[in-house]
Amino acid sequence: MPSPFFAMLSRMRHIRRWGLMRNTQPENLQEHSLQVAVIAHALAVIRRTDYPAGPDGTPRPDVSPDRAATLALFHDAPEILVGDMPTPIKYYNPAIRDAFKAVEGIAGDKLLSMLPESLRPAYGPLLKPDGADPGTAEALRLVKAADKISAYMKCVEEEKSGNTEFRKAAQALLAGLETLDLPEVGHFLREFLPAFHLSLDELEG
Repeated sequence: MPSPFFAMLSRMRHIRRWGLMRNTQPENLQEHSLQVAVIAHALAVIRRTDYPAGPDGTPRPDVSPDRAATLALFHDAPEILVGDMPTPIKYYNPAIRDAFKAVEGIAGDKLLSMLPESLRPAYGPLLKPDGADPGTAEALRLVKAADKISAYMKCVEEEKSGNTEFRKAAQALLAGLETLDLPEVGHFLREFLPAFHLSLDELEG
């Protein structure tokens, strides 16, 4: 029987995000995953080039930009099977959060089972990354930050289109980003986020 793994992955484009919100421009899971990968890659590059050490000079853990980008591409893959749970519901209380995390783990196993056995060792760490591994955990921190930046970008673009539905979400996401102990995130917000408020003519100069 042919492997259905990549055919299933291609269905990410059918999973709509922001299901409880009125959108001027719908966003699907495939679009979101690509944007998160691009941002996670950038955060890892910025860490290497601008923030390799902490304020006291202690070297910070290095994160491969390629590793961060690849983890980001697959970070929401289980949602192909379980759908995108709105944040207010997913994080309503610890019981719901933990239950949904367990369901996502089962979905990750299901996706992995769709691969030939010879490929599973390569894709297992992407679909079910080991957060206990220090290097993986640090890469996942950047992916999580990139996920929040991507969501904030979406809010900015919706507000720019006159949709006030995303105003509170934008405020909450920005507040959360500002509390992260990741200087590369602050760098990205200062350097690149302002351009998302501009029109195409302004971007082109």
